[in-house]
Formats: sequence, C-alpha cells, structure tokens
Amino acid sequence: MATETQQPHAAQIWETFRESPFAVKVMLLGVFINRIGGFLNIFLVLFLVSEGYSVRQATIGFGVYGAGEVVGTFIGGALADRLGARNATVISMTGTAVLTASLLYLPSYGWLLIAAALLGVVSQIYRPASATLLSELTPDDRQIMMFAMYRFGLNVGTTAAPLIGYALYNLGNQHYTLLFWGEALVALAYAVLALFALPPKVRRTVDPSAEAADAAQAAAEARGSYLDVVRDGRYVLYLIAAFLGVAVYVQYMSTLPLDVQAAGLAIFWYTLAVSLNGAIVIAFELLVTKVSQQWPMRVTIALAYGLIAAGVAFYALPLTAAVIIVGTLIWTLGEILGGPATFAYAAMAGPPHLKGRYIGSFQVMFGVGAAVGPVAGGILFTQMGHDVWLVIALVEVIALGFVLASVRDPRQLKARAAAEPAEQATAAETAAEVEKPESASETAASAAEPNRADVTQ
Repeated sequence: MATETQQPHAAQIWETFRESPFAVKVMLLGVFINRIGGFLNIFLVLFLVSEGYSVRQATIGFGVYGAGEVVGTFIGGALADRLGARNATVISMTGTAVLTASLLYLPSYGWLLIAAALLGVVSQIYRPASATLLSELTPDDRQIMMFAMYRFGLNVGTTAAPLIGYALYNLGNQHYTLLFWGEALVALAYAVLALFALPPKVRRTVDPSAEAADAAQAAAEARGSYLDVVRDGRYVLYLIAAFLGVAVYVQYMSTLPLDVQAAGLAIFWYTLAVSLNGAIVIAFELLVTKVSQQWPMRVTIALAYGLIAAGVAFYALPLTAAVIIVGTLIWTLGEILGGPATFAYAAMAGPPHLKGRYIGSFQVMFGVGAAVGPVAGGILFTQMGHDVWLVIALVEVIALGFVLASVRDPRQLKARAAAEPAEQATAAETAAEVEKPESASETAASAAEPNRADVTQ
C-alpha cells in the first residue's frame, strides 16, 4: 500500500508564538518597545526649535540623528556576531536611556548634536541583534512567520509612536520632560529585562559535540567581517535590490504628495491612501503570511517587487482619487506578500557566524534607501512632473531583476552553512595529520645524523 506523502506543516501564527522560546517573546516585545521610541524622530525637530534653535539648526540635528542610525545599524550587525544579541541589546537600550534623558539638560547646540548622533547610533544597535537572535532561535520552517511577527511589532510600534509621544507631551503640560524621560525609563527597563531574560551568545553547529567543528566556528567568528559579506557576490546583488526597492517604496512619502498637490486633488485622498496602507499591513500581513510562507522564497520576493512596480506604474495614469487608492492597494499587496520573506532571507543567506553582519548590511541598505529615496524622487519630480512614475516603476523592475539573480533556495543555503564547519574541521584535522609525518621524519633524520657522522669518519 502506497504511503501518502506528508506535506510540510505550515507555521501558524499563535502556534509559532506560543512554542517559541521565552527569549524570542522578550525580543518581539523589545522590537515593539524600540519602535514606540520612534516618536523621537517626530519630536526632535520640534524640541530643538522649542529650545530656541533655528529651523535650520533643528533640521541639521535631525540629519545628524538619522546618520547616526545608519552607522548604528552597521555597528549592530558586527556586535551581534561578536558579543551576542543579549550584550548588544543591553548596550543599545542602556545607551538609549542615558542619551535620551541627557537631551533635556545639555547646555549647548554642539553638545546636543553630539548626543543626537550618539543616540542615533546606540538606538539602532539593537535592530540587527534582535533579528539575529530571532533567526537563531527559530526553526527554518518558521523563519518567515517569525519575521512577519517581527514586522508586525515594527509596524504597530511605528503607528503608535506619534500618538504616545503626543499624549506624553500633553501630559507634561506641552513640555518634553515627561516624553523624553518616559522613553528613557522604558528603554532602561528593557535593558534590565534583556540582561536577565535573553540567552548568552548562541552558537549553532551541526554537531555540538564535535570539538573540532566548534573550534573552527569560533575561529571563523573571530576572523569574520563585513568584507566576507561583500565577497558574497549574489548577496551583494540582493542588497542592491533592497536599496532600490526601498527607495521606490518610500515615494509615497515625497513624490506622491507632491503629485497630488500639483494635480489639484484634495489632500484627503493622499492621507486616506496612506492610512489604508498602514491599516492593511497591520491587519492582514500575518494572515497572508500563513499562505505565502509555503511558496518558494524567490517567487514570493520577486512577486512583491513586481506588485510594487505595478502599483507605482498605476500612478502614471491621469491622477484621480481612484488612481491614488487603487495604486496604493496594489503595492500594499506586494508589501504584505513579500515583506516577511524579504527580511527572513537576509537572516538565512549567510553562514551562521556572519548572520548578524548579513542582517546588519541588509538593514543598512534599507535605511539608506529610505533616506535617499524621498530626496531623489522629489528632485526627479521637479524635472519630469507626473511622468516620473514610469521612471520610478522602471527602477523597481531593475530591482526585480537583481532579486531574480540573487535569491537562492534556503535549502541550498542551509546545506552550504551546515557543510562549512565540517569542512573547516576536516581541513584542521588534515593539517594536523600533515604536520605529524613531517615531525616524525625530522626526528628520524636527527637520529640518523650521528650514524652519517660515523660513516664520514
């Protein structure tokens, strides 16, 4: 009697969360807490202006903070690999607490700029560390669902941040003391929780009892750097795709409102479209992931890029309220289909000892794309007007090509990562065996030397 083939069990939302280790639950909570602190992005400029600084000075302060965030993500990937997620998280949250509170008491603009830059750095160290730990503690068949939860925390926290910040601002009689101290205390509390709840550095090897494999992995971790990421040519293509994809995605923040205004449409339709995007992503991404996680990862990510390209291209039609809403819904579908897989692939693309750096490099490109995209789109719009949407859609199609050229089957990635420690251990054992005969021959030669002297005599 033929045995019926068992299909892989698709990860369910509550099941994945319930069966995940306590450390994963703590880290997911930390993602939400970290994004709630994102109200600093919104209120930093207003705070500096309230302190008597000019709009230009406030804008520079915000720019310095943003640059610090990019640097912090880069550093966070290295620290996640070297120190482990727990230590990186404690450093990040403690530094965030101290520097956030210090903004209220620094005596000069120069000190404020330094504090803002450092705050940007330390606040983002946490992000690669959190994603690295989530990936390390999650089975391969649940990676996409876990990163859907990760994105859920990011999106809910980002949505709630302005509301919480505004509430604290008003509770503080429209001063920033309660707002900044509230964020500082929450960050400090999470640092303490992370110190006791998160595990020390996690090491995943094929055979934990194999001392040679462990030693080889430890040596690889010590040597590992971002240069190893750059040497992975296909992953570099993926990073370029991420940069271009994010730069296109964020056009709703700059180019779309400019086009809406130029077309003479009511700003209501723009705000409605953006609100729909946020609501749909939060409400449906986890549910859609239950299905999309079973598709080939390359197909899922490529489909996401294709839908974003289609949604952006739809804006190129004569702009009406219907075009704005439908175009936004098209690229929103791409976001909820491919967002979790895009994040999960960054965690699965490299060997275990470089996981933090692979994630960190992805998040750096994500951040740079988000910063460059609105500026580039705005400049192009001033030159091309409404026709700019076809150019932006073409950029997304190019990014789609990079995705197709770069994304590999996660099973192949896993096999490569599993083979690497064994190969290193075998190489180390071979080297040791090669040294033994040499030593033996040298000993024999030394023993024979007196005999040769006798013969000479």
